[in-house]
Amino acid sequence: MEKVKFGIIGFGNMGSNHANSFIENKITNGMLTAVADNDIKKIESAKQKLGGNITYFNSADELISSGLTDAVIVATPHYSHCGISINALNRGLNVICEKPAGVYTKQVEEMNNAAAKAKGLFTVMFCLRANSLYKKVSEIVSGGGVGEIKRVNWLITDWYRPQSYYNSSTWRATWKGEGGGVLLNQCPHQIDLLIWITGMVPKKVRAFCRFGKWHDIEVEDDVTAYFEYENGASGVFVTSTADSPGTNRLEILGTKGKVVCEKGQITYYKLKQDEREFNKEFKGFMGEPAYDIIPVEHDGKNPLHAAIINNFANAVKGAEPLFIDGREGYKSVQLLNAMLLSSWLDKTVKIPFDDDLYLSMLEERIRRSEKTN
Repeated sequence: MEKVKFGIIGFGNMGSNHANSFIENKITNGMLTAVADNDIKKIESAKQKLGGNITYFNSADELISSGLTDAVIVATPHYSHCGISINALNRGLNVICEKPAGVYTKQVEEMNNAAAKAKGLFTVMFCLRANSLYKKVSEIVSGGGVGEIKRVNWLITDWYRPQSYYNSSTWRATWKGEGGGVLLNQCPHQIDLLIWITGMVPKKVRAFCRFGKWHDIEVEDDVTAYFEYENGASGVFVTSTADSPGTNRLEILGTKGKVVCEKGQITYYKLKQDEREFNKEFKGFMGEPAYDIIPVEHDGKNPLHAAIINNFANAVKGAEPLFIDGREGYKSVQLLNAMLLSSWLDKTVKIPFDDDLYLSMLEERIRRSEKTN
């Protein structure tokens, strides 16, 4: 096989961004051959941007059926991610699905079942896993640098959105259009990273999602959630689109130390003795384990989406392993859904939860929506 032939389905902000990776020759073993969008204006925009060497389609199915691509990048609105990905996988194509993998767990499970049976490869665009900052944090934690995890905290509020952002499209910040707010739109990357870095999914969630607290929208724009893990660890996740200035601070504490990631820097607090051992052996009245503060270097590279597409093209060609199994996208959708469900029910939710209950409560909010087109 020569270069892998890619089609982009959905030519909005993300689809256009993915096209840039090909235009700027960032994809070594891939080439863009087709684009599909059901909006004529977006197709015209694609033609002006990409020129006449690309074949254009007015529907995802037409592109998938065309035989002009080996792989597709699904960059459509959230609800259609699973259906289009399943169609492409069933037709033998390789699929990159934009985040989130889906809006609710039942549809993502269907997509994962299709991926398990498919001949083609499947991944989700969790591009922040390629960021050297988070790769280094993952190496420290997975390598046992913090020992057994006791607590995780992520305060992620550095994506302020004015009301004009939400007013820019009728589908934005609606149950029908996006299936959620800051959790489903801005946070899938951070939730994926939290699961990937720690290797754990909470067993219990108690969340307080505030719907339209700071904006004239119907979905959540402010969230505080508390997690409990199987090993006894706890976690707090806080996010909002109304904090200015915002904060992005990740802290993972374990029995052997702590790693803090903030403002592009990583600081590793390495205990000289495991805290659990110190707790048992120390005979004084007051004291704590000694530790070293170690600044952690990383190369600063953040190749984002191009890294995922490059790896995918190389994996299709058999040149390297697939970086992210797309079926991992289920875990982040499950946790995002659990946070919303906890708020809707006003109680702690155990994972796994009742998928049918979640879907029924989401559908009720879609029916009651006054802001959908």
